[in-house]
Amino acid sequence: MSLFDDDRPQKKTAHEIGSDLSLLSVDELAARIDLLRAEIDRLESEKTKKGASRSAAESLFR
Repeated sequence: MSLFDDDRPQKKTAHEIGSDLSLLSVDELAARIDLLRAEIDRLESEKTKKGASRSAAESLFR
């Protein structure tokens, strides 16, 4: 066992909607904002893919 915890794997930052933000540092808030922006991009990409699939299916059955 190491004297320092630096060798341990870092926990993946997660954000729970509505959680208390008062104990977070500015850097932690920025990290959460980046995390949420990346998740929004991922969701929008998936929405676009599903919209294209749906449009293709609707045009096939017309």
